[in-house]
Amino acid sequence: MSHIKFDDSKVKKFVHDNEVPEMQAMVDAANTELREGTGAGADFRGWINLPTDYNKAEFARIKKAAEKIRKDSDVLVVIGIGGSYLGAKMAIDFLNGSYYNSKPKENRRGVQVVFAGNSLSASYLNELEEFLGDRDFSVNVISKSGTTTEPSIAFRIFKDKLIKKYGKDANQRIYATTDAKRGALRKEADANGYESFIIPDDVGGRYSVLTPVGLLPIAATGADLDQLMQGAADAAKDYVSSDLEKNDAYRYAALRNILYRKGYVTELVENYEPNLRMFSEWWKQLMGESEGKDQKGIYPSSANFTTDLHSLGQYIQEGLRNLFETVVKVQNPPYNVEIPMDKENLDGLNYLKGQSMNEVNDKAYEGVVLAHNDGGVPVMTVEIPDESEYSLGYLIYFFEVAVAISGYLNGINPFNQPGVEAYKKNMFALLGKPGFEELGKKLNKELHE
Repeated sequence: MSHIKFDDSKVKKFVHDNEVPEMQAMVDAANTELREGTGAGADFRGWINLPTDYNKAEFARIKKAAEKIRKDSDVLVVIGIGGSYLGAKMAIDFLNGSYYNSKPKENRRGVQVVFAGNSLSASYLNELEEFLGDRDFSVNVISKSGTTTEPSIAFRIFKDKLIKKYGKDANQRIYATTDAKRGALRKEADANGYESFIIPDDVGGRYSVLTPVGLLPIAATGADLDQLMQGAADAAKDYVSSDLEKNDAYRYAALRNILYRKGYVTELVENYEPNLRMFSEWWKQLMGESEGKDQKGIYPSSANFTTDLHSLGQYIQEGLRNLFETVVKVQNPPYNVEIPMDKENLDGLNYLKGQSMNEVNDKAYEGVVLAHNDGGVPVMTVEIPDESEYSLGYLIYFFEVAVAISGYLNGINPFNQPGVEAYKKNMFALLGKPGFEELGKKLNKELHE
C-alpha cells in the first residue's frame, strides 16, 4: 500500500471517465522507455535504483563526515546552485522547520546550515559573512565541473576565509562533492586532500538530492539518512507497475498530461505548511527543467497557503482558466496549538475556542479546494502522513518518477536541459572570458544600439 494518499476526485469534472484508461497504452510505452532505457536520456536514469543501489561505503563516510562537522563546527556553508542547492535546502526546512538556524544550539540536532554560490549578489554574501561572524565553520562545495560561475566565486571567497582563520588546517574543513575523475574541483580536491564525495555520472542535478549532493548537508543537521533512503526505496517498489489503477505517481503524470492538452498549461504546487516553501522551489526545478523543451511543457509555479490566498487567491479563483493545482498536504504536522477563549471577543473568533490551528488549517484547505474547483480549477492532492525523513524520501521519489513518465508522455527527453546553457554563453562573453571575444563584441553592439 502506498504511503501517500493521492486524491484526484476534484479533476473528475474536467477529465472524462474514458480519458485515463485511454492513456494506458501511452503510459505502458513511457514505462518501457524509462525502465528498459529505450527512451531519450537513458544514461541519466541512475536515480531509479539509487535508493537501494547506492554506494554503502560512501554512505558511511557521509555520516562520519557529518558527525565531524557537528563536533568541530557551528556552521556548515554549503556552496552550490540549482540541484546542488535546492534539494538540501528543501529537505533541511522540511525536516527541521522554518526557523532551524535561529534555534539555540541545544534545541538543534546539528549545526546551522547556510547556502552560498546560488546567486551573484554581493549583498547576500556580505549578510552571510556577517551571520557567520567569527564562529567555527566548514564548507561543502558542490559542483560537477568546479567551474560554474556562481559557486566558484563563492568557494574562492570562503576558501580564503578558511585559510585566514585556520591556516594549514583549512583543508580539513573543506568537503568537495564533485565528479569522480574529471573537472577543476576534482583536481583541486585531490591536490589538497579535501575529503570528497562523488556525484554519480548517471544522475542529473535535479534528481540528485538522495546522492552525496544532498545527503551530507542533510546529515549535518542530524537527520536520519537511513529512514530517508528507506522511504525512497519503498516508493521505488510501490511505483513500479504501469497500471494506472495501481500506480498513483503514474496516474498523476497521466492526469497532468490530459489537463495540459486541454489548455491547462500552468501547474501550481501548493502547501499549507510554511516549512514546505522550499519543497515547492525544488519541485519547480524538477518539473521545469525536465519538461520545458521544444516549445512544450507545463509551466511549474507555486503558492503557499493560506498566505498567498490573500495575494494570489483572486487570480486563482477568477483569472485566466489555464491553471491547475497540486496540493502537497501533511496529515499530521509535528505541532499543534489550541485556540484560546477571549472574554471581549472583539475579533468574533470565540466560536473557534478549543479547536486547534491544525483543524482550522484543514478546513481552510477543504474550503479552498471546493471554491477553486467551483471556479474552474482542477485540483489534485498528494497527502503524506507526517514530516518525517521516511515520508520525505517517499515524496521525493513520487515526484521524480512522475515527471520522468510525464516527460515521455509529452515526447521529450526528461533528463537533459539544453536551454540552461544559453544565458551562460552570453554572460561569459559580456564578462570577457577567453574564447568568447567575438560573441562579446556582437552582444555589446546589440545592447548599445
